[in-house]
Amino acid sequence: MRAIWGLCLIIILLLVSGEAQAGQLANRLAEFPHWKSKPAVASAKGDLVYPDWMEGTWQVTSTLVEQVAPLAPEVVTPGFESNRSYLNQPITFLVRFQNQQPSLSVISSQFLPFTGKDTRLSTAGVVADREFNGLNIGTAYLGDRKILSVKVDPNDPNRQITSLRNGNQLISIVTGRGSETPNAEQFIATEVSQQIFRGSSQPYFNQVETTTSYQLVHSPTLAIEADQITAVYLSPQDTDYFQALEKPVALYRYRLELLPIGI
Repeated sequence: MRAIWGLCLIIILLLVSGEAQAGQLANRLAEFPHWKSKPAVASAKGDLVYPDWMEGTWQVTSTLVEQVAPLAPEVVTPGFESNRSYLNQPITFLVRFQNQQPSLSVISSQFLPFTGKDTRLSTAGVVADREFNGLNIGTAYLGDRKILSVKVDPNDPNRQITSLRNGNQLISIVTGRGSETPNAEQFIATEVSQQIFRGSSQPYFNQVETTTSYQLVHSPTLAIEADQITAVYLSPQDTDYFQALEKPVALYRYRLELLPIGI
């Protein structure tokens, strides 16, 4: 069960396009851990566009610095206690952001059972290489013996499947997102995802929010520092849903440092 929850958390790491109301996300970060509901976000369409200064390949050092179970002891998510082993333990991995040009695409109804046929333009601008990032993050946290592959729907970046070597799958669907740019060297984004874990006769569902503030740092060397919070919410299918409703049941705070590398 720890592997399931660890996987659910890492898949959304760094995957955080409508614009949020000015200051809404900054205020939300300042209010941590006193979150009472999910953020107000627009429906996810296309991909999340990052500022130009995030383009390139980066070595990330991610450190879990705080975790909170707001509804404990009545509601505690599986794996919450075991995740304490990650506290203050730096984890390193590579991520990549690349400049993408728009192209016409058609969503395949075969990629996931809940997709429909649609036609849209892909997002133009700097976007995350979700397969590259997801595989590297998953391997860093769980080891290369557990992760088989990370695949993103080539026609919809909001749909991702992570396959484990034991045959289990985590399907992550970004349903909402928002972003704001307080200044030219700061970028804040949030994404809310529906996650489905297929590993038994009864699929497991939950919802995950990732809200991240990225800050460009010039001295002593070019770098990016980030404050990232992952919030876990119960889905209506969960037996404890009516105890939690829209309140988060687990909160994780990370400190991220991104250093540029050349590949």
